[in-house]
Amino acid sequence: MAIGSKELVPTELDTFDDEKLVDELKKAKEELFNLRFQSATGQLESHGRLRAVKRDIARIYTVIRERELGIRATPAPLEVPAKAAKKTSKKAAAAEAEAETKEEAE
Repeated sequence: MAIGSKELVPTELDTFDDEKLVDELKKAKEELFNLRFQSATGQLESHGRLRAVKRDIARIYTVIRERELGIRATPAPLEVPAKAAKKTSKKAAAAEAEAETKEEAE
């Protein structure tokens, strides 16, 4: 990667889901706005950061568009492990078992 932020490498962008990409895009646009404002008021210290943020925005847009076209694969959603499933109390489990046996009897 030539220029850009170190946390938004293209291989890392592949692991983000669509909502996370949109959030990163929103953050990058806000940063670009702030950098442009600093540049207009003469307070900008690093002009190279403007270029890096623009490239990050372009990378994010590219990943989003490639996913729309089917060129780049969308990451698979994470499955919730069975242990993390909602635990039921003994009373609730007994009531569920009773309801199941009632349905089978009918």
